[in-house]
Amino acid sequence: MSTSPPDDRRNPDDLTEYERDHFPHGIPESQPRYQEGGAGNARSALTLRLALATFGLVLCAVLAVLAFLADAPLVFPIALAVLAVIALVDLVVVARRKLRGEPG
Repeated sequence: MSTSPPDDRRNPDDLTEYERDHFPHGIPESQPRYQEGGAGNARSALTLRLALATFGLVLCAVLAVLAFLADAPLVFPIALAVLAVIALVDLVVVARRKLRGEPG
């Protein structure tokens, strides 16, 4: 759901006499906010984020197990396991947002 942009027009009390007479609805902006044929509202790519989180989870989990089995220094499997947990959290957050019906 999008919100309207904040009203950045000055307070009518702050306008000069010329501005008050010639621009009763405020001074128009130099460029319109939405040009015809311009870009629309940005939308989140939740499906792509879901796929990337799944890929990161699987990759990091497999590499963490392989690093542990290969007797690599303990910092590598731990770092990969932490990245896998982060990917899992992101996966859950994105899945919940998609279930709520957010576009993307």
